[in-house]
Amino acid sequence: MNDKIAIISDIHGNLEATKAVLNNIKARGIDKIICLGDIIAKGTHSNACVDLVKKHCFMVLRGNTERYFMADVTLNGTTEIRKQRILWNQGLLTKENKEYLKNLPFSYEFYMSGSLVRMFHASPLKDDIVTISLDSVDKKIELFKPSDKTMSNQMADVVLYGHIHQQYLDKLYNKTLINVGSVGSTSNVIRDDALDSDKKETTQAHYLIIEGKLNEKEYNTDLNFQFVRVPYDIEKELEDVDKNFEPDMYKFEITEGMYRNLDRIREFYKEKGIILKK
Repeated sequence: MNDKIAIISDIHGNLEATKAVLNNIKARGIDKIICLGDIIAKGTHSNACVDLVKKHCFMVLRGNTERYFMADVTLNGTTEIRKQRILWNQGLLTKENKEYLKNLPFSYEFYMSGSLVRMFHASPLKDDIVTISLDSVDKKIELFKPSDKTMSNQMADVVLYGHIHQQYLDKLYNKTLINVGSVGSTSNVIRDDALDSDKKETTQAHYLIIEGKLNEKEYNTDLNFQFVRVPYDIEKELEDVDKNFEPDMYKFEITEGMYRNLDRIREFYKEKGIILKK
């Protein structure tokens, strides 16, 4: 009988999305959950989300928000708005949960059905490197390489990561690269009013299921990946949006499925030779 593991990431304080995903995982009879980080920031319910992740996940990794918002405010930027944003996020959490987030591991890996599966938030080197589906093969292969932050010094066969809030799967060099998507802040940057499907294709909560024989180093059993999209009550999540540090931005992101700083995204893609419409 195969083992099933649910991989969640990028919750970002969205409690209703988190509860919906956990209920969906339970309904599927899956009792193993791994979180790839970014539990906090953006939404107002970070503390409750941390509590749920601690309760239900057997492995939780550090994301860039855990590193950034749990650091001493004097070490993060120079602008007053950045300091206030950090202090607001820290103020949502109990002392116990702040200590918990400060001590999360960077990476995790295991064998499943013959493949070495490695997980991290964004890359084996840093928790804020951005690798997207349109990047070059040369950049993508870097994600499979080990580092001093990974559990082994072997090249991975399967890499699961988060950070970019958009699910995708790619195959290269007999390897599999998967972004598991975001539970609480899904997004799609390639948009056009004339071509877009319903935005609910994006704005629901996303996660991944990996299924195979856990700790099996031989290629004798099947290995499966399943993307899951779960509806949740966005209006309920936004009932106390006025308490948010940046309420309009948070509401925009989770209702439209788009990143709050669109000009920054356009510049990022422009550097890759891709022009996004306004």
